[in-house]
Amino acid sequence: MKQRKILIVDDELSVRQSLEEWFVEDGFQVWTAGDGEKALHKMDAGPFDIVIIDLKMPGMDGISLQKRVREIDRQAAIVILTAYASVETAVEALKLGAYDYVTKPVDPDDLSNLVRNILRQKELAEENVQLKEQVSELVGTAEIIGQSAKMQRVTELIRTVAETDSSVVIRGESGTGKELVARAIHSHSKRRFFPIVAVNSGSIPETLLESELFGHEKGAFTGAQYRRKGKIELANGGTLFLDEIGDIASKMQVDLLRVLETKRFTRLGGTQDVSSDFRLVCATNRNLEQLVEAGTFREDLYYRINVFSVEVPPLRERREDILPLAQHFLGKYARAMGKVITDISPDAEATLQGYRWPGNVRELENAIERAVVIGKGPAITPADLPLSATNQRAEPAEQSLAALEREHIERVLREMDGNISRSAKALGIDRATLYNKLKRYGIRR
Repeated sequence: MKQRKILIVDDELSVRQSLEEWFVEDGFQVWTAGDGEKALHKMDAGPFDIVIIDLKMPGMDGISLQKRVREIDRQAAIVILTAYASVETAVEALKLGAYDYVTKPVDPDDLSNLVRNILRQKELAEENVQLKEQVSELVGTAEIIGQSAKMQRVTELIRTVAETDSSVVIRGESGTGKELVARAIHSHSKRRFFPIVAVNSGSIPETLLESELFGHEKGAFTGAQYRRKGKIELANGGTLFLDEIGDIASKMQVDLLRVLETKRFTRLGGTQDVSSDFRLVCATNRNLEQLVEAGTFREDLYYRINVFSVEVPPLRERREDILPLAQHFLGKYARAMGKVITDISPDAEATLQGYRWPGNVRELENAIERAVVIGKGPAITPADLPLSATNQRAEPAEQSLAALEREHIERVLREMDGNISRSAKALGIDRATLYNKLKRYGIRR
């Protein structure tokens, strides 16, 4: 533990010396000052954990010095020393932010206990700040990579809905990154210091999903040897993420609707209500409106969860993001495997751009991971990429105008050996415009 620092300010030499001896013996670093002006000069040696100030001093009194100390260091805990006759003034000091006051003559044990209490609270506050910083770092890993207009729109929607407590449905094909969007919503919300609890509704049998969500009491069913909290209870204060919400059975839809409306439920085999304050974020690759029309998804539940909707586009509709994503995954897996692969060859880039990506971002990540595993050189080559020939060359009609422009600029740059002036002339634009487009599309020369 770090050595704590105390500043003692008192015009009586005997008091200063006694207090200094006590606290040095207790393991503190101690500075002393005989008046307010000297104390302010000593503040240069800070920051101090505790400043002990005598209330009655010649020149600058204790109240005035307290105000100056607070201006210099708002984290320092201030203790006032006072005679019985000036307790009312000491109370004024408390109103101005002093931690406490001690009457003279000072009892060493009382003062030591007070200092220990102050430091215990400071340590708890510092640990709380550190934990919040660590949590912020962890939740900050939900990084959305996307330069395309569609992904920029998704990012805007994330920031908008994160500020609310409304339920959200995230829609998109499998592998587009719906869970990443859910985690980004959570990490930008006021609930970010509490957990986000994920449940894949589509992969859990109906008989087990109820226990998974609501938990169970000991003896609720064969094999239930102890009480187990469910995911809803674990998400208290945070976010419950239900993936593949369109796949849950009718009975579970009824139970889920009740929980959403009351924020209360009963564990399997239990009789007591359990409350949980959570925010619901769902994801689905199915058309909920069609499921409602077909009668397989409850209309009342649909309206309860579909307060806000975020559509995550497939990778084939955001081709501007393919290379930035590939470069991100390259860095991630090269670091993890300790391999010196830092680039993607132009031919490999063209291969990535021409592929249809039926598996979306998940397939791209797997392809880059495999390429890093087998890659030998400093750059990934087409031979390193495990892409099916049947899905090569997406039809231009299915590409956005921006994607076509990007490909055209890349082709001209290759033909001009990366020369900006010649490329700009061939494209019929000036150099500044070309530089802006290179930056926008993440094109590297």
